[in-house]
Amino acid sequence: QVQLVESGGGLVQAGGSLRLSCAASGRTFSSYAMGWFRQAPGKERDFVAAISWAGVIRSADSVKGRFSISRDNAKNTVYLQMNSLKPEDTAVYYCAADTSIVVVTTKPHYWGQGTQVTVSS
Repeated sequence: QVQLVESGGGLVQAGGSLRLSCAASGRTFSSYAMGWFRQAPGKERDFVAAISWAGVIRSADSVKGRFSISRDNAKNTVYLQMNSLKPEDTAVYYCAADTSIVVVTTKPHYWGQGTQVTVSS
């Protein structure tokens, strides 16, 4: 069982930056692949970025060069650094976990409750 708690969302102007954090419970955090998804109002939940236990990274084309994912296994935490934010990045951002990076980029088993990110123009 893995429990995920996101933090770091908020309101930022276009061009600004935010760093989201996701704290995970459980002693086996280092063996899980971790990911971030986002869901804008009226839209489906979309994959943003993921990182495997070994540090392999996958990211959506829409955020490449602007967002970066990282993890600190000692702190059981995964981060999403978001730079050059755009109004279209406005969404609820969800942390996710599963045993493989392939699954965590598509249908992860564990989800956080989400944190709102709003980018004003």
